[in-house]
Order: sequence, then C-alpha cells, then structure tokens
Amino acid sequence: MWFIFALITTFAWGSADLFYKKGSNPNDKLSHIKIVIMVGLVMGLHGFYYMVTNHISFSPFQMVRYFPVSFFYILSMTIGYIGLRYIELSISSPIQNSSGAVTAVLLMIFFKQELGWLEIIGIMIISIGVFTLAVLEKKKDNSDLALQNVAIDKKYRTSFLAIMFPILYCVIDGLGTFADAIYLDEWKLISENDALLAYEFTFFLCGLICFLYLILIKKEKFNLIKEREKGYAAIFETAGQFFYVFAMSGNSVIAAPLVASYSIVSVILSRIFIKEKLTKKQYMVVFFVLLGIILLGIAEEL
Repeated sequence: MWFIFALITTFAWGSADLFYKKGSNPNDKLSHIKIVIMVGLVMGLHGFYYMVTNHISFSPFQMVRYFPVSFFYILSMTIGYIGLRYIELSISSPIQNSSGAVTAVLLMIFFKQELGWLEIIGIMIISIGVFTLAVLEKKKDNSDLALQNVAIDKKYRTSFLAIMFPILYCVIDGLGTFADAIYLDEWKLISENDALLAYEFTFFLCGLICFLYLILIKKEKFNLIKEREKGYAAIFETAGQFFYVFAMSGNSVIAAPLVASYSIVSVILSRIFIKEKLTKKQYMVVFFVLLGIILLGIAEEL
C-alpha cells in the first residue's frame, strides 16, 4: 500500500504547489507568513479531528521527540514560500523537489539499503527528469520575458539570491526526509499516528506565532476569505502529509524520490488551469518521469 500512498501524496502536493503559486503575491513581502498561517490552521484542525475521531491518545512529548523532523520540514517549506516570489527569475521549483534523490542517496550510504536494478533505474529517471524540467522551465521563463520586452535583472538571474531558495529547500527538505525515514522506517522511533499529529500540531503552533507576529508586530489584517487560494493549498498540503507518513513508513528509500516528483503534477496542472502550454521537450520530460514512476510500481510488485 505504501506505493498507493506515495502516489496520492504526489498528486496532493502537486495540487498544493499550483495553489501556492496562484496565492503568492510577488509584491507582498509577508506572503510566506500568510501561507504558514493557513497551512498551520488547516493542519491543526485536521490533527485535532483525526485524534478525536480515531480515539488516539497523544502526548505533547511526541512533538518534542519529532521536533528535528518537523523543524527541517517547516523551515524548508517556509523557504520555499519565500522563493515563490522569485520563481519567474530563478531556477524553477522542480529543482527543489530533487530532494527525494538526496534522501535516497543518504539512506543508501548510511543504512546500506540494497535496491534492485528496476528501482535504481526508476530513481535515476525521476531525478534526471526533475532536474531537466527545472532547466527547461528556466529557459522558458527567460524566453517569455524576452518576448514581452521585459528586461531580466541580472541581480535575480545570476546572483546567489536567485538560486539560494530552491537549493536551500532541496538540501533542508532532503535532510528532513532522511530524518523522517530514520524515525518511521529504519529505527521505528515513533508511530505513524504520533508522527502525523506531532508534525501537524507543531505546524499549528508555528502558524499561531506567525499570526500573532502579523497582527501585533506588523499591524496587518488577515482575511481568511481573501486568502482562500492559500487555504486550498493548505488543504492539499495536509492531505498529502497524511498519506506521506504512511508511505515513508512502508519503504522510505523508494517513496522519497517518488514523492519528490510531485513537481511534475504541478507543471501539468498549471498548464491545465492557468492555461499555459508545455513545450515538446517538457512533454518528453513529463513522460520520462512517469516512466520512472511506473518502473518503481513494477518493482514493488516483483
């Protein structure tokens, strides 16, 4: 079942990425704070509902135990939210999602996990495809801006600022997923339910802190209705997190790069709902990554 859970997570997070892009205002320097608030709110509500309806006895100590994992994930996501303001002038979001390959490599190095040839090929195909899509997206962004006679500020195109966010996201999220694999799959330090609730309640506390910062320090109003696109993103994010925990507890070394391919879903959905078009090369890369996913599925059944 871990493979099905990983696919559901991939679709959910790909959908969330679409709404993150739609809900991120490049002129709003506090946009990332508002996204954290929405995600924290939805995760907190879901965590409470899940705990009550399933009669789960949850100790707040689990939040402390799972905090290293939560810290890496929340930090990487917040960095990703900030980077959305620069997405059209920097390396595209798929580069962020190559973090799954980072995790797979770390797991193979530190835990000596053996993989079959189908699994190795599948991971390589997905990783190469994600990097290639990032390059194609970057070229397309520059081409579109050139056609619109928009000058590309070299400060954003070539400076460290342009690549800092996706690279930091990739590394930190990869470390978070590696730590998650240790907690859930390798050493079984925490149950799936406790990990899920610990993460969602920690994110809720972060959202609450951000809300107080926005209202009391920055003196800005927060309107739930106006932030509905961020809310949709938060719902898909939370749904993906729910299934992600169970996917990682089943087979972390394969689930990590598979889930990381959710940027492919994001690209497809953005072309459907934002009416953007894929180039022939992009279609080829999407097919390439889907082939890698299929290979992982076949390897799971053998």
